[in-house]
Amino acid sequence: MERHIISPDAPLIEAIRKLDGHSGGVMTLFAVDGGRLIGSLTDGDVRRALIAGAVPSDPVSRALNRNYRALHGPEADIRELRRIRRQGVKLIPRVMDGDRLEEIIDTTVTTTRLPLSAILMAGGKGERLRPMTLTVPKPLLPIGGKPIIDYNIEALERCGISDINVTVNYLAEQIEAHFAERRGAVRVKCVREDRPLGTIGSAALVDLPAEGATLVMNSDLLTTVSFEDMYLHHADTGADITIAAIPYNVSVPYAILTTEGQTVKALEEKPSYSYYANAGIYIIHNRLLRGLPCGERIDATDLIEDAIGRGLKVSYFPISGTWIDIGSPVDFAHACELMEHRLNT
Repeated sequence: MERHIISPDAPLIEAIRKLDGHSGGVMTLFAVDGGRLIGSLTDGDVRRALIAGAVPSDPVSRALNRNYRALHGPEADIRELRRIRRQGVKLIPRVMDGDRLEEIIDTTVTTTRLPLSAILMAGGKGERLRPMTLTVPKPLLPIGGKPIIDYNIEALERCGISDINVTVNYLAEQIEAHFAERRGAVRVKCVREDRPLGTIGSAALVDLPAEGATLVMNSDLLTTVSFEDMYLHHADTGADITIAAIPYNVSVPYAILTTEGQTVKALEEKPSYSYYANAGIYIIHNRLLRGLPCGERIDATDLIEDAIGRGLKVSYFPISGTWIDIGSPVDFAHACELMEHRLNT
């Protein structure tokens, strides 16, 4: 944060040098006096001040933009952050008590600040991908020169999610070693199952806060789902569980009869039916995850069906964009081809 801060009493020439040091990055400074944010300063602000008659020895305060945009309060307002970001603002200050600077959010690194924990399920054997997974766990298989799981970890980091857990079992030591060496923005914690616990049972091993929600997902997905949009949908609907869903179409290659008793009432030639399928990505209230019995095998569908049976709110969020469940050699080849195309364009 300090590299983007300057005193309002500093000479403009110092601001020019400091802005030049950010060339190729975000060329914005914030004038702070006694911890209080006074204004923002860009290269354009300096040029306009010089055109108006300022000289390099004049104080920075002469060129400041005092109508800066900022977030207010102890937590980042996700909607306001998105609104400011979409206006093209790359550095967004967050202030408290009127104008006391708390932090500067660099949206080129962290696009949002979702108030979520995250759990990635990485304990499966990946049997359909053998022999590739005989010696390497599926989440570490490389696609475009990067392990599958790292695409998801990086997407979570860009959303400002800092509490990230990976549950491991099969070839667990390799995944643990990977995250011990990884130099990302966030330290990823590995939680080991002593035996397979289904698609969500291992969440009971993660120490989660009592309040709030957690994003739970399979670690072997390649997806461009917007976690920000999914979170806002979850909040807007007041859901206890939100399921990311992908469109799935079924085409019947025959004429289908509509019947009543023994009578045919209509005939539909080769109809198609559209459904939503479970994409293996969920936002779940922590009280439900904390209520899972520890050490028992439980699938996500069991938790969801129980929640529906108890009258809890379960919503769905349609995914637009890429979603590939890398479960077979064909899926893996498709994901590699897709990523190669993206890297070459």
